[in-house]
Amino acid sequence: MHPQIIILALCVGLLGKTAADNDCSAKWICNRDDKCVRIHKDPQNLHTYNSQSVCRLVCGRYGALWPRPTGHTLIGQTLFSFNPRDLKFNISEASVGTVNYLQAISNIFITKVFNECGDDCNEARSEKHVLVRLLVHSNETEINWSTDESYRLDVITSGDQVTVRISGSTIFGVRHGLETLGQLMTADICDVGLLLVKSARIEDRPFYRHRGLLLDTSRNYIPVKDIKRTLDGMAASKFNVWHWHITDSHSFPLEIPSIPQFTIFGAYGPNLTYPPNVVSDIIAYAKLRGIRVIIEIDAPSHAGNGWNWGHKFGLGDLAVCVNKQPWRSFCIQPPCGQLNPVNSFLFGVVRDVYRHVQSLLPHSETMHMGGDEVHFGCWNSTQEIVDYMQQHGLGRDSKDFLQLWAEFHQASLRIWDEERGQDENSRRDPPVVPSKVIIFSSHLTDAGHIEKYLQKDRYIVQTWVESSDEQPTKLLDLGYELIMSTKNAWYFDHGFWGQTRYYTWKTAYDNRLPQHPGVLGGEACVWTELIDENNLDSRIWPRAAAVAERLWANPDTPSQQSTERLFRHNTRLQRLGIQPEPIAPKYCILNEGQCT
Repeated sequence: MHPQIIILALCVGLLGKTAADNDCSAKWICNRDDKCVRIHKDPQNLHTYNSQSVCRLVCGRYGALWPRPTGHTLIGQTLFSFNPRDLKFNISEASVGTVNYLQAISNIFITKVFNECGDDCNEARSEKHVLVRLLVHSNETEINWSTDESYRLDVITSGDQVTVRISGSTIFGVRHGLETLGQLMTADICDVGLLLVKSARIEDRPFYRHRGLLLDTSRNYIPVKDIKRTLDGMAASKFNVWHWHITDSHSFPLEIPSIPQFTIFGAYGPNLTYPPNVVSDIIAYAKLRGIRVIIEIDAPSHAGNGWNWGHKFGLGDLAVCVNKQPWRSFCIQPPCGQLNPVNSFLFGVVRDVYRHVQSLLPHSETMHMGGDEVHFGCWNSTQEIVDYMQQHGLGRDSKDFLQLWAEFHQASLRIWDEERGQDENSRRDPPVVPSKVIIFSSHLTDAGHIEKYLQKDRYIVQTWVESSDEQPTKLLDLGYELIMSTKNAWYFDHGFWGQTRYYTWKTAYDNRLPQHPGVLGGEACVWTELIDENNLDSRIWPRAAAVAERLWANPDTPSQQSTERLFRHNTRLQRLGIQPEPIAPKYCILNEGQCT
């Protein structure tokens, strides 16, 4: 077998070098406290560096890496300069799909490298040639909770040749390895070109399988370019799940060709929608960045505008209490709206929605079904629902409405399975195990009665309670799998409304999840009541990066010990066109350890 040698077409980066530490008359050293400090006289027996960013590459066990690796990490102290045009890639022979993916992520990588190099990169000279070898041990090309994302990276220098070897069980591990390689280099602000460490060995794998960011695109429409920029930041931070909360009672921007009424009645405007080709493009864009997309169609609550056309088209009320006032009597947050579970036409429409979602996703992908904050006051005020409950022997107590709520989820799951063909698969010998779907924690998932309503082999619960709440532990003890979104650390809309508090990146970083096999991982949540494309970046970053390191490495050290690495990561995010929130005065960045 002959490996392919790929020399990539390179483009000049759009961003110049940062001037944060551009005093080339000074030298920098990494001191005993793993801080990069300026000196004006070369010390004996110590490595000195021309800039803080170069010093940061090699200072401390993890240098400038974010998130920090979980395995053996060795970064050499010496560096060399090179021109990105002298980078070559060697991709081991594999399936067409694997090779195509590796070629694509190599092109993404080289574009980012040129971006780091800056405007004068064409004038850079190379001390050495760099060959990057990519080796994948399997041809698995879909990412899920069982995907092996581990990788090993070696930088080996011999004469004027530097070989970088990145190997992984899957293409996604190799992608993470390339992300790490990019963090082992920096622009040489005292010259032209890039600097890369001469030697390194890193063995790395994520601690949690689910490392997600939820973004709500219903309360405020988020343009595609802003979604993609967010995905770029997620990739740089090694997230692997984008939870797309695409619908809510406010708007329904997902275009479904078989039912155009959803966006006609539910979108904020004809150009504020996500057509199928756009959704598919976003999913493909995310996959090249190691991210799976989980689409959420919120139901039966948080469903109003977009579902309010049924009566006009002879299907009755698909949703009830839509935009009803006074809203506090019928929903948790305006505008009100809940699906009508007793309307026999509703589940035919739900089937069309699920069929469309499945057409966009890989066959093995799951779905988020929402499922929280059902307001019994809405259903209890709807005569059609009250009559149905009476006819079926149900009263109007909480337990009766819980039963109606559970029946809705059971019917929805049955439709999801049927559309995936799992009803047929279940008759095979041996039977195919149906996949799980996700719902939010709620009154229905209370540990005291969840087993009566929701099967633990079919539902994953995304909890969104405070860190002191015992419900997650109780659900884990019952055998349910969880995705955790700690409300008092990872809710990024908090601090701007009501009695909520703003949570800093340190709070996000120090939030620990239970080390239990039932915890798949967690998600930071970006609800957009007070967020749109104009403030999206600063509300997410760098706090999401703090969550990313928690989920990747589950560090046993406090946030304070990661500050300097996060300073550097914030600069990387800026290179990607992201405008993160500042986390310290410039003085504190240039004088590591002086503002503790």
